[in-house]
Amino acid sequence: MHTVGQVLYYLGQLYVIILVVRALLSWFPYSADSPLNPVRRVVFTLTEPVLAPFRRLIPPLGGFDLSFLVAFLVIEIVVTRVFARL
Repeated sequence: MHTVGQVLYYLGQLYVIILVVRALLSWFPYSADSPLNPVRRVVFTLTEPVLAPFRRLIPPLGGFDLSFLVAFLVIEIVVTRVFARL
């Protein structure tokens, strides 16, 4: 049996992987006929609600969106420090 903490930990780790996939997808040019579009759409739908508040708090610096890095770190800390101990 998995405890609630274990389930939250695994879901959190899955979300971190989805964030990494979003970062990787941002390196590839977007085109309407790309075979990655369905994946991109799902990944962006899952991550944008979490990243948007960070983006409002942390404006881009020199064209770099640091909100992703901060969100990633916060989520990773919560998952590894809080969910892993439940």
